[in-house]
Amino acid sequence: MNVVFDLGGVVLTWRPVELVASVLPGRAPDEAAARHWVREIFQDYGGDWLAFDRGVVEVPELVERIAGRTGLTAAEVRAVVDAVPASLTPIEATVELMREVGAAGHRLLYLSNMPAPYADHVERTHAFFAAFDDGVFSARVRWVKPEAAIFERALSRFQAAAADCLFLDDHAPNVKAARDLGWQALQFTDAGAARRELQALGVL
Repeated sequence: MNVVFDLGGVVLTWRPVELVASVLPGRAPDEAAARHWVREIFQDYGGDWLAFDRGVVEVPELVERIAGRTGLTAAEVRAVVDAVPASLTPIEATVELMREVGAAGHRLLYLSNMPAPYADHVERTHAFFAAFDDGVFSARVRWVKPEAAIFERALSRFQAAAADCLFLDDHAPNVKAARDLGWQALQFTDAGAARRELQALGVL
């Protein structure tokens, strides 16, 4: 089986509310304010941030766009953008699950919406990343989940059939897109639940 992991929110922590609150305490003195700025900056991962994930906008232009749209200063936006890589820390329970999947003889793969500088950081920084046999980052192929093209590109790169791929992602539209294209897919909530589902499927 080709077991394909999303990264942010699955293998790597992604807590944007905490991130914004820590970087912009003056703008986000409470959770409601932090959530407001998360919506403004990340746009539910559409708009400017989607272009960043797609690899068609680089950091200076992204900062300019967000600052112009939100009223935040360029320095504030840049501080948030620059703080993201260090916030992407391994979720140890999922890393352990990955080890179990690999030990069971399955290929370990990833399919992640991630801007190029963050992808570079993850590859460089985290030892667990060497466990993956291969993977696809959105910015490097100029497609993003849940677009069908990125799933097709992944199959081509992995030299695998859709039916032989099991995808774990925390975002429901991505899970649906994978299933619609013939992949097996599970919506990830935490490593314990994922392990139970993999056991029920006979993967573990």
